[in-house]
Amino acid sequence: MSNINNLLKKFESGTQTWSDYDKILGLDYGDLEPFLKLAYNLKRRNFGNLLKIYIPNKKFPAISITGSECSLHCEHCNKKYLDGMKPILNNHELKTYLMDLHNNDGIGFLLSGGCLPDGSVPLMDYLDTIKEIKTKTNLIINTHTGLINEETARKLSEVGVDIVSFDINMDEDIIKEIYHLDKNLEDYKRAINYLQKYNINIVPHICIGLYYGKLHKELESIKFIKESGLNPSLIVLIALIPPENAKKKFTRPKPIDIAKIVSIIRFAYPNSEISLGCMRPRGNVKIEIEKYAIKAGINRIEIPSKNTLKWAKELYPNINYNFFSACCAIPNEFEKLALSKDSELKNYQK
Repeated sequence: MSNINNLLKKFESGTQTWSDYDKILGLDYGDLEPFLKLAYNLKRRNFGNLLKIYIPNKKFPAISITGSECSLHCEHCNKKYLDGMKPILNNHELKTYLMDLHNNDGIGFLLSGGCLPDGSVPLMDYLDTIKEIKTKTNLIINTHTGLINEETARKLSEVGVDIVSFDINMDEDIIKEIYHLDKNLEDYKRAINYLQKYNINIVPHICIGLYYGKLHKELESIKFIKESGLNPSLIVLIALIPPENAKKKFTRPKPIDIAKIVSIIRFAYPNSEISLGCMRPRGNVKIEIEKYAIKAGINRIEIPSKNTLKWAKELYPNINYNFFSACCAIPNEFEKLALSKDSELKNYQK
């Protein structure tokens, strides 16, 4: 117990080290509870009592420029996440769709798709259209790039995309076993360097439990963000959803493990917002994950359960909610554009 108290004192004084973060990962719930409370109070001190709720409805669609195609056949996805996106396979269709979105009070969109064998999303052929859309509308543009070369980074900067949502991964085992990529950590570091070189707004994403549902080098990814000098205003956390066809290989990430990663990021980046993104397990465990994440100090959450918000109001009576009809990666300066209307919140007002 004295070891736990000594560890807690280091976090209270802000003198914790990376080896101390590693100790957080080994705590059971009883020992973790005071650290979660400390993380929540740190969030409240720096950001107040506001919890931001994101509901990306038809005003903020996700677009796949590869349709349902992806070359990687990743273990955790195998193209299933592309099925939920709007397939658009040529520039004329993309321009028409986005202008219609703008003319019908759209807020923004995610430009995404499957990967080529080198781990990149083939964006280049569409960026002139995106540049035109940027000049003609105020749509918020979020992009998934995958691994990126300097030419694409330069073009993204010229076009003026608002966000690059980039999956940070410092785990060689995930690259080989999960992504099936013939790449290494240096390729990921190089991609981040290109985005930094052209002053692109990077929103780091970390998937918790991507290594078959177990915690496995997420701490290295968190440390890389710090060492790379990104200093992000926002970090998005998602969590593995075990694939239906591979449940013997994968386990579901534990809600307490998700809370551990949230709290570590809160301590390591006290002035950055943290969001619990849309990709996370559903079903009975959904509410438990959301509760743990709130207790650990998140600022944002995408599509939470109504029961979670009711629970949070009872536990934290001073908590306030703002609702946005957008994905949870948007920068603060766009929040006024994305505020939800009451008519869009019927599920939360019943």
